Amino acid sequence: MVAPEFVVLQRPGFNEFRVENWRLARNGSGRVLMGVYGWKWYYSLIPLVVSLLWPPIHDNNLALGGLFSALACLLYFSCTQVLHESVVVIPPHGIQLETHRGFPSFPPLTVTRQFIPFASLQDFVIHEGLSGWNVRYYLAAIRLSENGEYQIHVAFENLLPHFEVLLEVYRGVQAVLSND
Repeated sequence: MVAPEFVVLQRPGFNEFRVENWRLARNGSGRVLMGVYGWKWYYSLIPLVVSLLWPPIHDNNLALGGLFSALACLLYFSCTQVLHESVVVIPPHGIQLETHRGFPSFPPLTVTRQFIPFASLQDFVIHEGLSGWNVRYYLAAIRLSENGEYQIHVAFENLLPHFEVLLEVYRGVQAVLSND
C-alpha cells in the first residue's frame, strides 16, 4: 500500500488513479488529517448571530453588504474544496486529468476535466520544482497542440501527493503507453 488516500480503480475500459484530500499524521498515531472540512458545529450559530445583528444593521447598507459578503465567502470556500483529483487512463484514447470540488459527503458540485489524446501526448513525466526551501515532485503531461506549441498539464496540482504516489501513477500510465 503506497498511501491510504491513494486509490486505484480498475474498470473495463479505463483505470483511475485517485488521490483523496486527506492523509494520515506522520507521527505514527494513525490520526486522519482532513484536507476538506464538512459541517462545523459553529455554523449552527450563524442564524443566531444574523438574528442578533439584524435589528441594529438592517437599515445600514454598508453593514448589510459586509455581513452578506462574509456569509457568501464562507459558503463559497466551503463548497469549492478539492475533494479528490484523478488521472483516468483510457487505453485506446488518452488520459484525462480531473479535479472534483464540493462539500464533503455530498456529490461533487463541480468537476474540471482535461482530456489529452494519446496522439498529441508527447510524454508523461515526474518532475521536481522548488517551493521556498522545499523540493516538490509533480506529474506532468506534455502535449503537442494543433499549432505546434508544447503545453504542460499538471496532474494533482492542488493536492500535490508524495513521491511514492506519483511514482505509482507514473508506472501505471507508462505501462499503458508502452502497450500502444
